Amino acid sequence: MTMKDLREGFDSLWDSLSEGWSRLRDSARGALTRFRAGDEAHLPDRSRVDDASFIASHGWALIGGDVFEDERRLVVRLEVPGMDKKDFDIEVRDDVLVVRGEKRFEQESSDGRWRVLQCAYGSFERTVPLPVPVKADQAQARYRDGVLRIELPKARPGAARRIQLKVS
Repeated sequence: MTMKDLREGFDSLWDSLSEGWSRLRDSARGALTRFRAGDEAHLPDRSRVDDASFIASHGWALIGGDVFEDERRLVVRLEVPGMDKKDFDIEVRDDVLVVRGEKRFEQESSDGRWRVLQCAYGSFERTVPLPVPVKADQAQARYRDGVLRIELPKARPGAARRIQLKVS
């Protein structure tokens, strides 16, 4: 193996890592959500957790989502496992869907210790930009198997909006 082969291999690896990091950063930008743990989160006392990175009042998590559009509706799906449907507050504000909720910690038992505690608990707010106007008063939401699905009828049914701009 020559020095040129090593350099090309390293360049290829570096390009792949850079591209992967960029894609992760871009896709996670809107999904990274802060959880604020108050009294309602029911987190264990710090003395019962061995995880050095655990801070009861701070939690971050990715709330992954998909937005699907067809001629008559938008469908937003958010992955929020470990919650109950009554713990969501959903609002449409102009061209943004706002989902608020409270994820509570569930105690396994009164004995034992937590070695790792990586899930986020507490109240959160996730916003999803809506690409077209919707009829908010006709929206429907369903929560099943850890996925919140919100269907929003379009205000003006038709194909997706596509706008081309000239660069000046």
